Amino acid sequence: MTQGEARLIEQASRNLGPKVVITDPKEIEPWVSDWRGRVHGASPAILAPGSTREVAEIVVLAAEHRVPLVPQGGNTGMAAGATPPSDGSAVLLSMRRMNRIRSVSIENRLAIAEAGVILATLHDAAHDVGMRFPLTLGARGSCTIGGLTSTNAGGTQVLKFGTMRTLVAGVEAVLPDGSIHDGLSGLKKDNRGYSLDQLLIGAEGTLGVVTAVALRLVSAIASRAVAWAGVGSPAKALDLLRFLETRTSHVEGFELVPQDSLDLVLKHVPGTRPPLSGTHAWHVLIEATVSDAGTDISAELERLLASALDAGNIQDATIAANEAQAEAFWKIRDSISEAERAEGQTLAHDISVAVAQMPRFITEASAEVERAFPGVIASGFGHLGDGNIHFHVRAGSHAAPDWYEAEGAAITRFVDDLVTVAGGSISAEHGIGQLKLSEFARLASPARIHALRAIKHALDPLGIMNPGKLVP
Repeated sequence: MTQGEARLIEQASRNLGPKVVITDPKEIEPWVSDWRGRVHGASPAILAPGSTREVAEIVVLAAEHRVPLVPQGGNTGMAAGATPPSDGSAVLLSMRRMNRIRSVSIENRLAIAEAGVILATLHDAAHDVGMRFPLTLGARGSCTIGGLTSTNAGGTQVLKFGTMRTLVAGVEAVLPDGSIHDGLSGLKKDNRGYSLDQLLIGAEGTLGVVTAVALRLVSAIASRAVAWAGVGSPAKALDLLRFLETRTSHVEGFELVPQDSLDLVLKHVPGTRPPLSGTHAWHVLIEATVSDAGTDISAELERLLASALDAGNIQDATIAANEAQAEAFWKIRDSISEAERAEGQTLAHDISVAVAQMPRFITEASAEVERAFPGVIASGFGHLGDGNIHFHVRAGSHAAPDWYEAEGAAITRFVDDLVTVAGGSISAEHGIGQLKLSEFARLASPARIHALRAIKHALDPLGIMNPGKLVP
């Protein structure tokens, strides 16, 4: 522990009380590694403020003693963006005690939630007043609003509602000098210069600490229909999406699942069953929703899928008969990463290319990776409709304790080069964090890197906000 850290911890404990300062190594240990267990850090303490004022006081002390802070929510990130450095030179700033939903307004269609609010808790609060926050993902039971905002999270409803950036109406945050930015008014029009809110969304805690967020709500779902379809290729899956989009505005989820990913889930996740009786090279999970109780969305989706079958866009399909079956379909999709971890080592690439190019990219990139690295297994799954596929490479016959180090970097460079040539992004929704920092520095344009560095230095000249993340 450095002298600065010791002084920060002592003053925070004296000023803010014992609830705020955690120094027991056993309590700290679960929070210093990333969710995947790939990156391991160290920290002498966790500071857990309970209010924006306490966050501001901690940031002032950190600036005074030149101690870096690593903001952390549910620690469910996929790029190690909330993991402290391994040398113990930073203190974790846990936002989990800031877990109040300050307000839910039906009239303004806004909820104001603190950074530590769990996504599922917000879902419940909106539902209780007949509204909905239309962003969800597999980690909804543990991820937090602050983390979702700081990484500009996506999820499975981006096709209709957009990413977190679209759904955030305003941000409250503590800036690196300890001042408080209050952007929670939710104004639809505000032309007072640079948008600090938009700078903070997706900044991964490098420009300040998000403490509360104003979030846009939509009408609650009156009914939904969830279907599972078998298709012959990613191209056919995209044809199906376009077929549906020209005939209905109700589709909000459209997830691509290869047969090999389905097989892994059935193998490793108890209670899962194949939705269709036969096997298909590719599968699509579709969700359509309506807020009007008078619309029979199941009947509408059934008619559309029957027409798609006649048109040759799908090979087979089934519609969930009830909510339990609908949740079972979604469990398959949400459990793919879990099943891959159970199977063995996997390199996960969260990439995006133009939607029209994605089917070709998936098939050609998978073949190129498997040719270049014989024995690995490459496949893509996820949000086909918004051009964001999770392109994963499993070790296969290469499985070894040092596989990540021995071949992982070379495989990732190979994949990232393919994405860059296709005009895509190496980070669609998970952020840069630590895991993608070197590749981001290698592939990003000089203009982008220069702008990021300039903004970072202007707002955080001492470099105390989540160092070693996002900005090369």
